[in-house]
Amino acid sequence: MNIFRLAGDMTHLISVLVLLLKIYATKSCSGISLKTQELYAIVFLARYLDFFTDFISLYNSVMKVVFIGSSLAIVWCMRYHRVVRRSYDRELDTFRYWILVAACAILALVLHEKFTVQEVFWAFSIYLEAVSILPQLVLLQRSGNVDNLTGQYVFFLGAYRAFYILNWIYRYLTEQHFTRWISCVSGLVQTALYADFFYYYFISWKNNAKLQLPA
Repeated sequence: MNIFRLAGDMTHLISVLVLLLKIYATKSCSGISLKTQELYAIVFLARYLDFFTDFISLYNSVMKVVFIGSSLAIVWCMRYHRVVRRSYDRELDTFRYWILVAACAILALVLHEKFTVQEVFWAFSIYLEAVSILPQLVLLQRSGNVDNLTGQYVFFLGAYRAFYILNWIYRYLTEQHFTRWISCVSGLVQTALYADFFYYYFISWKNNAKLQLPA
């Protein structure tokens, strides 16, 4: 494992912890897209089908459990917690995310590195993760104002993928047979979707002002 991969994993973990802190400390999920959280749950369940069949390392296994468990816990809280679910912005979170799931499933059947069940599901998870943030970004644009913890959550989530791009560049330069082109292309698309958010996040940080996105 290289430093960029580790930084990406830790940044991803921080984003999850920030979101859990927001939900459990404030008993509110205002500004958080349930649709994005459900998409991430699908992503991790599809990607880590190998949990019971392939052991890579203790670190790898722990991270799989953490991301699957946390994503399911967040979805459960937003749907069923008697206090948290009251703050869910149902009227703003109307993105038709089933279109993303269907499109990514079809793309995975057509473009994959090897036609096996595990590899097709892996490709599906990579494609879906690249666009899973869309419902969240749309919700934030509709609401306009972004609270501090929600802004940090989205920032760290975007930063995680940016570190992974550096990881892939490093591996391409140092590994003789690195061919994960699906990850590279999808990662670039995913990071590009954050570009507008990163711009306004930097402006708010620079001016020490509340983060606001144009409607």
